[in-house]
Amino acid sequence: MNAQRGLLYLAIAIVFASIAGAWAIVNRNAQAQAISVVGLGQKDFESDLIVWQGDFAREGMQLQEAYAQLQRDRKATEEFLLAKGIRREEIQFSAVSIQRLYTTDYDQLGRMQSQRFAGFRLVQTVRVESKDLDRVEGVSRDIAELISRGVEFNSGVPQYFYTKLDSLKIALIEAATADARRRAETIARTAGGSLGALQSATLGVFHITERNSSEELEWGGTFNTTARLKTARVTVRLRYRL
Repeated sequence: MNAQRGLLYLAIAIVFASIAGAWAIVNRNAQAQAISVVGLGQKDFESDLIVWQGDFAREGMQLQEAYAQLQRDRKATEEFLLAKGIRREEIQFSAVSIQRLYTTDYDQLGRMQSQRFAGFRLVQTVRVESKDLDRVEGVSRDIAELISRGVEFNSGVPQYFYTKLDSLKIALIEAATADARRRAETIARTAGGSLGALQSATLGVFHITERNSSEELEWGGTFNTTARLKTARVTVRLRYRL
């Protein structure tokens, strides 16, 4: 009985081994009769939205006095921006940030002895968001006029965005797919064969970099916001049966 059972198990093992071997051969042949290509979609474009911000500050021992000075600076900043052609709806002021300042006393050995209250520091940020890139760029470079009015203004670097990014991505995917298809057809034709059905398609990550730059690409995608002129690219990997 045990011998018969052993023969049965052996027969089952042989059947499964035969199935696995046949599947491996079929899969290997399928792999050999397929072609994988990568297509590129790329487009140069110009940003259509600029975001620029800066901040101004006041310090004082009395909170009310420092706040009153900050409010005068805010009014001067708003008047300056409006005079430069920035529309009121494009200007946003943040809430006021308040920080307590302290002076630290040390002994001759550098050990802290005490801290004394040194007043308040109030900071407010102004943000400009506009589609008039040239105008806002000019304002961001012309802050000296505002500083000459006594406003302690710190200007940030403008950031550039594109409001039609979704449409651009779709166009890039279409271009990359068509490019991959052309490459596959060329390879198949050169090899004397023909292109079969599409087996799989894999979309790569999007990269938006400064135009004509050697900007390093990030693994999860690159999105440059410091350049006005940009280049967008994406890859698509297609696998066809031959």
